[in-house]
Amino acid sequence: MKIGNIKDVFFDLDHTLWDFDKNSELTFEKIFRQKHPEIEIDEFIEKYVPINQACWALYQYDKITHQELRYKRLKESFDALNYDISDEEIEAISKEYIELLPDNNHLFDGAFEILDYLNGKYKLHIITNGFADVQFRKMKNSRLEIYFDSVTNSEMAGVKKPNPIIFEHALNIANAKKEHSIMIGDSFDADVQGALDAGLDAIFFNESNVQVEQNIKQVNHLLELKKYL
Repeated sequence: MKIGNIKDVFFDLDHTLWDFDKNSELTFEKIFRQKHPEIEIDEFIEKYVPINQACWALYQYDKITHQELRYKRLKESFDALNYDISDEEIEAISKEYIELLPDNNHLFDGAFEILDYLNGKYKLHIITNGFADVQFRKMKNSRLEIYFDSVTNSEMAGVKKPNPIIFEHALNIANAKKEHSIMIGDSFDADVQGALDAGLDAIFFNESNVQVEQNIKQVNHLLELKKYL
């Protein structure tokens, strides 16, 4: 079951190590409590999560800009709640959300344990489609940065996962060879298929238990990575 020949392990950040959904909910809860107390956070999150995922899918394939992403996901969520709010207020919430989000630093269960286990055995790296300034703050505040030799984000590479160029960029920065590298992430299209198409091996962090082909390496919990690495 162990994968031989691996020297460099690349992780996605959001939804893989850093618990984006939990941290995002806490951030919105703080903002709404102060400025929009009439919004029920559970109702908002129920609308927001799938809308945010759909917006990120558009952003991933360059169909919207990151400014459009930040506006669209909020606008559509408030519309789904029939909550009357101005564009100026949406813009203010969007800015405050980005500012406050890295202050919440919940990680997935087993994150530190698996990183301690892998550290020393392999060189560890991050490849993320997230915004550079926000991602660096997340990693610093959550004490993740000490584990990683390199961090590649889509702004540095000029493209987003699953574009093979970002994987090539990450390999160059890491001074790694694709035949000795593996990618771990929660997005099948961006992380797993993207890495495989770029010539890396991949493991799907399948916390939601999505059905995938049997030949795909997958784990439902981070500590299960020990069976592969």
